[in-house]
Amino acid sequence: MTHRPTEGPLRPVRPHPAETPLSGSAPDAVDVDPAVLSALLRRHGWQRRGGAPGRYGRWTPPGPGGSGTSLLVPESRAFPDSDDLLGEALLALSRSGTPSAREVLVSLAVPSDEIRWWHDVPAGPAGAASWTVEDRLRGAARRMLLAAALATRARAGYHGARHRRSAAAALRHVLVGSAADGRLTAFVPVAGGRPLAVRLHQALFAAREAIDYQRATGGMDAFDAAVEAGVSHELTESLVALVRGTEGARIAVAWDPAAGVPEGCAPSAEPVEFSPGDLAALREAGARYLREEPAVPVRITGAVVRLRRSGPRGDGTVRLRVLSGADVPNVRITLDEEAYRIAGHAHLVGLPVRVQGRLESRGGFRRLTGAHGVVPVQVDDAERDRLMKELHENLDFFEEACGGDCGD
Repeated sequence: MTHRPTEGPLRPVRPHPAETPLSGSAPDAVDVDPAVLSALLRRHGWQRRGGAPGRYGRWTPPGPGGSGTSLLVPESRAFPDSDDLLGEALLALSRSGTPSAREVLVSLAVPSDEIRWWHDVPAGPAGAASWTVEDRLRGAARRMLLAAALATRARAGYHGARHRRSAAAALRHVLVGSAADGRLTAFVPVAGGRPLAVRLHQALFAAREAIDYQRATGGMDAFDAAVEAGVSHELTESLVALVRGTEGARIAVAWDPAAGVPEGCAPSAEPVEFSPGDLAALREAGARYLREEPAVPVRITGAVVRLRRSGPRGDGTVRLRVLSGADVPNVRITLDEEAYRIAGHAHLVGLPVRVQGRLESRGGFRRLTGAHGVVPVQVDDAERDRLMKELHENLDFFEEACGGDCGD
């Protein structure tokens, strides 16, 4: 059995707002919890250097020269000057040129779980990284987020084209910062995005444990069990893309301090590390998932958008745009002469068809085999008009596909 790669171009996640100029106005102090601000400062590398215990802390930014700037952040709103100190701290952050300051402000504006990737690669001249290295980091991160989004929709060793549209849509609200020093951060909004972060957190640890088991025993059984945690062909491929060509990579998930730690997850998990020595196990697992994912019996309703056969008689190939019955956008079906004729007539009059068969993993769950029971399906006038418009837009192709025999 052969498989064609299913990784098409992914919908890019939105750039992080920290990459664009701020409006110049700080968040309103009344909307900010001092404890959350302190937690975010610590997360982004700021150091607490004294302050009145129980009242406020003095924070300095990360990196050399950080001691020249400081913020006074109240520990609570218990004192009369707490709101004033908080407002001054937020204003100072908005005027700061420190990248971490801008990320803290965005984290306050969009409560998010943060996912960080690091990869260790030899530095170029003056410590600069090559364009291709940073591009690979972003590409691997996008693929990993998509794999996690797919795992929130279904547990499968190989997803292929299934659920891909809804998974890609789930990434629209993910914010991504600039890649620097071999590090990239994605901000997954808690509202609507937390299941993705939780699934990725669990899948990464499951993948790490499965690799350790395979390297210790030679067995792949742990990868079978890891599917329930969200490990899949797509996830292993993203890990291969992240680690390949590096000296190692790490991924960490940090929970939004305002929302707290989700049930069943560690409060402050260490990064999960992967090395070039893990690549063989990851590749073997990916091939195993690809090979063993079973076909799925389905009953699909779809609009005929393509017909082709080699002559005026005999079997033909039909492409359906799926309307219901399977979480894929399109399927290809080989039909016998009578079923092909039914599909052709349905297409001419603007009706979808219903067909039963098995959705095969080969080709990414884009092919239906054992097709039978092809029948036209009645639709309302609006849907019929839309399908007829699609027919006219593709009329030249339809005539070619029918070979002049569609009206018999």
